[in-house]
Parts: sequence; structure tokens; C-alpha cells
Amino acid sequence: MCLAVPGKVVEWLDPDPLFATAVVEFGGIRRTVSLACVPESRIGDYVLVHAGVAICQVDEEEAARVLATLEDLEDHLGDGDEVRR
Repeated sequence: MCLAVPGKVVEWLDPDPLFATAVVEFGGIRRTVSLACVPESRIGDYVLVHAGVAICQVDEEEAARVLATLEDLEDHLGDGDEVRR
């Protein structure tokens, strides 16, 4: 199963569409991400990131919905010491 996580573009590093990279923030954690698939993104936009690559843009409402769902999953799974089925 693949998982893409929403993050906010906070700083462009390379705007060249072929090698587009930016700093994307995920709940206070910042990572360098390839934006080659979404080079039209701007600072403040939300993108879905899978394996270090932004695969699409999402609006802020959708990003918040996905993050809330991930938090709900974390609450249901606990600290990771046990797996519930």
C-alpha cells in the first residue's frame, strides 16, 4: 500500500520544471521534496507527497481532512506496540 501525506510548500530551492525542488513542511518538520510533477506550485500551496515526490496539489481543506484522518488512525492504533485488526 502507498501513502501520500499532505505538506505545505514553504520555500523554493530550484524552480527549473525538470528539477523542481522545494522545502515542504509536514506538521513542523521540513523536508526537501521534488516538485517536478507539480512545478506550478507556489509557496503556501499544499501538495501530496509520496516517497519524496509531490504527486499532486490539494487545497487546504483537503489537506486538513487527510491530516485529521491520519491523526484518527494514530489514535486508534496507539503507540505502535500492538496491531489492532
